[in-house]
Amino acid sequence: MLLQVHDELVFEVPADEVDATTAMVVSEMEGVVSLAVPLSVNAATGHTWLQAH
Repeated sequence: MLLQVHDELVFEVPADEVDATTAMVVSEMEGVVSLAVPLSVNAATGHTWLQAH
């Protein structure tokens, strides 16, 4: 993890690990705590932060 900005996390990972890392991060963030309402996580990729939005 390179950076956290408010509710966003920025990672730098090798291209061949993007899918596995994305799945792991989403799974961990959605399952971090059990609440009455589900936690929903959006993930995007790009070479720059702007491209990921």
